[in-house]
Amino acid sequence: MRTTEEMLRLITDTAEKDENVRAAVLSGSRADISRPKDVYQDYDVAFLVSDLEPYFNNPCYIEKTFGKALIMQLPDINDNPDLSFGNTEHFTYLTIFEDGVRIDLTFTTTMPDWGNEPMKVLFDREGHLSDNLDNECYMVHRPTQAEFSACCNEFWWCLGNVAKGLRRGEIPYAKSMFEETLRPQLNNIVSWYIGTISDFSVSTGKMGKYFKNYLPDSIYGKYLKTYTTADPARIWTSTINTCKLFSDLARIVAQDLGLDYNTKEEDGARLYMMNVKGGIYE
Repeated sequence: MRTTEEMLRLITDTAEKDENVRAAVLSGSRADISRPKDVYQDYDVAFLVSDLEPYFNNPCYIEKTFGKALIMQLPDINDNPDLSFGNTEHFTYLTIFEDGVRIDLTFTTTMPDWGNEPMKVLFDREGHLSDNLDNECYMVHRPTQAEFSACCNEFWWCLGNVAKGLRRGEIPYAKSMFEETLRPQLNNIVSWYIGTISDFSVSTGKMGKYFKNYLPDSIYGKYLKTYTTADPARIWTSTINTCKLFSDLARIVAQDLGLDYNTKEEDGARLYMMNVKGGIYE
């Protein structure tokens, strides 16, 4: 596999030699000096160009410049098969190469808005850009009362959908509802709990990938047990355990941050879940 130094030099040299490229910017985890480094990190790169046409839907350019691809995705074409360079300002290639290197390369005629994502300028023909190495994107922020209440309400409200899916034997629906509605709220509570024990000074990473770094082993173990198989009995057990973990951490967060926790909605949601599980309403 090509080294980080080799790849950054290749990207920079490519930009410098192409008069159509005005700037090259690295963003994401490789631009974040606080993130753990490993060989699996993508190179998230944007080339600011004067003319998009030479790079539009031209996979041969990517292979000629960066090497033979194992697999490539063109998300813009996938989303809009009728797309043309005349009606778009950007075009992206997601590519994994033979040596395992992955580059997510966007050609754009307008400078992207990276929001709170860190970004590092690799090349700037006009000298107008500057680095932004602040790690704000996935930093844990102290929740407001409204954010905390909305998170808890969403968790307890959507719990009923998981319960109904399990009672009906609709396992794909139940598991999807769990992962798509309950887990994001559980992850919020876990992140806020980490915030309370770290003075809101750390990043939990995308989708909580750094939870293990900051959670006590006992809590991290309970979190991992919220993932389960397709067996209905095990899903019920996992869901009930997830409710306890959410409740325990939500109460700690509320107490530590001086927030109000609505125990009434938790009690109501838990009662409904158990009644559905027991077939009380049938």
